[in-house]
Amino acid sequence: MTQADFAPRSLLYVPASNARALEKAHALAADMLIIDLEDAVPGDRKAEAREAMRAAVTAGFAGKRVAVRINGSGSAHQAADLGAVAGLALDAVVLPKVDAPADLDPARGLGLPLFAMIESPAAIYAAHAVAADPATRGLIAGLNDLAHELRLPDGTDRSAMGHAIQAIVLAARAGGVWCFDGVYNAIDDAPGFAAEADEGRRLGFDGKTLIHPSQVDPCNSAFAPSEREIAAAEALVAAATGGAQRHEGRMIEDMHVAAARALLERAGR
Repeated sequence: MTQADFAPRSLLYVPASNARALEKAHALAADMLIIDLEDAVPGDRKAEAREAMRAAVTAGFAGKRVAVRINGSGSAHQAADLGAVAGLALDAVVLPKVDAPADLDPARGLGLPLFAMIESPAAIYAAHAVAADPATRGLIAGLNDLAHELRLPDGTDRSAMGHAIQAIVLAARAGGVWCFDGVYNAIDDAPGFAAEADEGRRLGFDGKTLIHPSQVDPCNSAFAPSEREIAAAEALVAAATGGAQRHEGRMIEDMHVAAARALLERAGR
């Protein structure tokens, strides 16, 4: 299997209008860079950002997968974003505010995998259909916007969005696509980030979207198999004889063996 067969663990947003951030991204260990034309770019710098994005993507980011987040449906900037992205060698295009499969339509002609951001109550209910769409390669939990739409008094309280978060994971798994956790806003709170990244993995996310370079390495660690997990998987695979059997005090079946082998493939990628 190639690197592209595995979901990225760390997906770092890089403002297309920030030349220093684009340059610094070359040296970061992020699995995927999402060059951002949307929220991170002021309205009066959109054209400049598109030009910088094209130049950066054309020059390339060695060893990294690269996506571009364009502006969403209803935005006056989307048509120009689509024109700027056309013809570029990208691993994905990120579409914000996807409330229904129809919101994917403007980007279908690009012929690129699409990551759909699920950011509203309507999007939660449509997530199954969005994930099942042939153009979709992954779902991204847009939890800042979702918290706002839900009118939560504390937008950082993930427990208040527990049902919605799990619905995104369920939709992605039912559709056979990747799913990525939302960003952590408190960039100086390293323990808080580590706890949330660990929770995201336990909830079933493949990786996490990031807003600051300092979050990359902790994210990669959180979503990588631990030494203990690797050792346990190796022991399980070695002991498996097929069918149901007892192993280290518990019953295992073929699905447990398959999961252990998948974990070892991720660890060795």
